[in-house]
Amino acid sequence: MARKTLKLVQLPVPPPAAFAATGNVPLAAGCLGVAANVHGFSNRVAVEVVAPSLTDSLGDTELADRIAADEPDILGLSLYLWNVERSLHLAREVKRRSPHTMVMVGGPEVSADNTWLLGQSGYDVAVAGEGEETLAELLEYTLEGRDVAGLAGVSVRTPAGLTPFGPKRSAKFALAQYPSPYLEGLVPVEPQRSVYVEGARGCRSKCTFCFYPKAESGLRLLDASRVEALVSGLRERGAKELSFLDPTFNHRPDFEPVLEALIRANPKRELSFFAEVRPEGLSAKHAAMLAQAGFTKLEIGLQSVSAKTLKRVQRGGNPAMVAAAAKLMRSEGIDLLLDLIVGLPGDTADDVARGVDYLEKHQLGEFAQVFALFVLPGTAMRDTAIADGLVFEPEPPYRIIRTATMDEQAIAEALAAAEERLGRRLDERPRPHLVERGETRDVFHLDLDEEVVAPARPGAQHVALWLEADDLFSKRDAVLAAIGARQAIDPYATLDVVLAPTQPFPLDLLDLVAAKLDAGVPSYATRALKHRSGDDVHRLTVSLKATTSMPPDWLEAVMAQVQVFRDQPPSRALADAAELGDTLPSARIVGDVDAETLAKLEAAVDPECVVFANRELETQWQRRVLGYGDAGS
Repeated sequence: MARKTLKLVQLPVPPPAAFAATGNVPLAAGCLGVAANVHGFSNRVAVEVVAPSLTDSLGDTELADRIAADEPDILGLSLYLWNVERSLHLAREVKRRSPHTMVMVGGPEVSADNTWLLGQSGYDVAVAGEGEETLAELLEYTLEGRDVAGLAGVSVRTPAGLTPFGPKRSAKFALAQYPSPYLEGLVPVEPQRSVYVEGARGCRSKCTFCFYPKAESGLRLLDASRVEALVSGLRERGAKELSFLDPTFNHRPDFEPVLEALIRANPKRELSFFAEVRPEGLSAKHAAMLAQAGFTKLEIGLQSVSAKTLKRVQRGGNPAMVAAAAKLMRSEGIDLLLDLIVGLPGDTADDVARGVDYLEKHQLGEFAQVFALFVLPGTAMRDTAIADGLVFEPEPPYRIIRTATMDEQAIAEALAAAEERLGRRLDERPRPHLVERGETRDVFHLDLDEEVVAPARPGAQHVALWLEADDLFSKRDAVLAAIGARQAIDPYATLDVVLAPTQPFPLDLLDLVAAKLDAGVPSYATRALKHRSGDDVHRLTVSLKATTSMPPDWLEAVMAQVQVFRDQPPSRALADAAELGDTLPSARIVGDVDAETLAKLEAAVDPECVVFANRELETQWQRRVLGYGDAGS
């Protein structure tokens, strides 16, 4: 009897730039594949973890074509707030091509209180909670042709709708029961990507805004010897950067023995480590051991400086401990990420401002991550949202709209004030994709004076659509049709619209294009930035050839609405460095650029005001200068 086929897919966070590293490591998919083998299904089920090289590069249509090509029996999707909508679209497209494929979804998004997800189509079975043991039971029932409705943690789509989830499955299995998907070969160890390591599941903290306390109580650990063996094995396979997924790395009772094990596993500090810690109990000895082990960055949650708020969200702790722990880590050369959440119940705009003041006072502002609250499904905060006066978006990322103590304007102003005080943008600015055409289907040029708009061809996950004409405004219907064609073929792909005029056009065209982009399917990517304006939201750019001359007042008016680039050699960009993106258009560098000139550009210009037509140079700039790289980039 032929083996059944199970394909496991995890889609990435939409990156801010086409060549930015996605950080997409399908660890959950790999763990499920390992579980299928551990439970004895290797002879009956062929498991494939779809490679990030495909999920991170292909547009919606081509990815669905690839996955559905051999008509898999089962498709499993790992749902996170950043990929859930695109994942469900992919599921529907695979089902359209391969109707007999059963689609299973799991991950943090799958929860009985996520009414938005439960109202979506595209999947046949939803799994809440940890998936290793549930998958084994699902496979057994499915292979035997038995009804899976009622299984622990499982909801099934029927003609009458979704069944209630079965009883919560108690996750009691030891982590050591399942070997690492990296060491089993289901997830590749790639030097240019971070390797994700689970040394623990569960969390002792009870923060109401976090998924872990309701998902699982208590801690399950890989002991120090197993952590050492795992890290040694990953190092031998070429890993460079390891990120520990333990919710709180220093909450494990064997914290010091694990640090000693990591020191042994990483004696030359070839590996760099990252983890999230709580400040309570961290000592100078711990800081020294963390540095010796190879930790180069740690994340610490300040969250709020209000003791009442911290108590209300069951975070506890003391801001003074954050500053003390941060000082210890910095003395050992360890970089930090310090989190401050805007919109926690009870917090006011003044509390947020005091939080920023606190970070600045202790010279920690450069490490601050200030962001709006997400009211996540499966959290205690979701249960008490109405009582707490929280109003939030029902769709991912479930961003807070207003609270009992902060209205929508106050939240927006608090974030803007934090940016002004810290002197930098708090989220990543979308970067237009202005490279020359290449072998991949990520750049499409349409000369509307010569060509008729036809149905769009499948493209990449991030596409630039260049629209050219002598009189773009007179071709506005064709402009909108071309955008609509791309939206229809790859609705969840990132789309940069690049207007390439040879003469001025009425600014109404920008409004028409923005409205057309707004009419596309909403998604995590669009909602995450909708509090911004202009090209931040719409990914609309104007690009001018070096020989194109435009009236200064028209150019100024367009630059006030969207980012404008002009083709130029690096020498011109260097000469105008201080004015790029301000009084002059930003620079699209064409021609050769040697290493010395590249270094001068890096030192002289705002890196967001320079793009490169050359793909290799643009990739290098994004990953090294803008910091959009992964390990080894």
